[in-house]
Amino acid sequence: MKIEPINKKLKLYGFNNLTKTLSFNLYDICYAVNQEHRQEYIEYIDEEYNADRLVKILHDVAKIIGANVLNVANQDYDPQGASVTMLVAENQVIGEEPVKEMTGESPGPSSEAIVGHLDKSHITVHTYPESHPDRGVSTFRADIDVSTCGHISPLKALNYLITSFEPDIAIIDYRVRGFTRDIGGRKYFIDHKINSIQNFMTGNTRDIYQMIDVNVYQENIFQTKMLLKEFDLDHYLFGTAKKELKSNERKKIKQAIKKEMLEIYYGKNIATFKG
Repeated sequence: MKIEPINKKLKLYGFNNLTKTLSFNLYDICYAVNQEHRQEYIEYIDEEYNADRLVKILHDVAKIIGANVLNVANQDYDPQGASVTMLVAENQVIGEEPVKEMTGESPGPSSEAIVGHLDKSHITVHTYPESHPDRGVSTFRADIDVSTCGHISPLKALNYLITSFEPDIAIIDYRVRGFTRDIGGRKYFIDHKINSIQNFMTGNTRDIYQMIDVNVYQENIFQTKMLLKEFDLDHYLFGTAKKELKSNERKKIKQAIKKEMLEIYYGKNIATFKG
């Protein structure tokens, strides 16, 4: 979806000081019938979204929004997790040196963190594999922030990030902060047209997800919550197929998964769920 300017004839005085931030909470839900499968799921997620994969995603995001990568620092943790810092500029830097990469190993938390700094802007990614020790449900969460100033827009990376993670649930926030001035001194608190984050999603994404908006238009704050419409139990089982389970087990697991998903989607605990 093209990002339309609020005024095509708008001429600014100096730098565009508006800060545009696109934030994602992306969730992958899984059910493992035993502790062994639960550990295998955590290991699978840790490998699937390791530092190298997340660095590539950040490189792609920087390219999509029109930023240039200057430096990448990569840190892996033991037993799992990683950190990456990426320096990028809005425009090509004259006389720049080749991209530097620094790697290392260090003990740390069981999560992954990636930070990409732009010229007056930044990209961050943090991943959180999580499970309850007495229940079969495991949840993987990726938190992503793409914050930009100037002419580049984080909205350009919206569809790429959704398709890269293919989340079961997504909570997306977009906010424009600050103001910029035109040559006559008039303040602009937003420089492009928007009434919903959904305006910038592909038709396929809108077809496969149930969505609700929570917007505060006068403050330039927009939120869209997304939940997959179709529910296939095999999609959520790890290490076990639906056909291997008894009918009552399938029902119990389905209820547990749906309860987990609805609690995340609506942001509150649900006592019971029948479906």
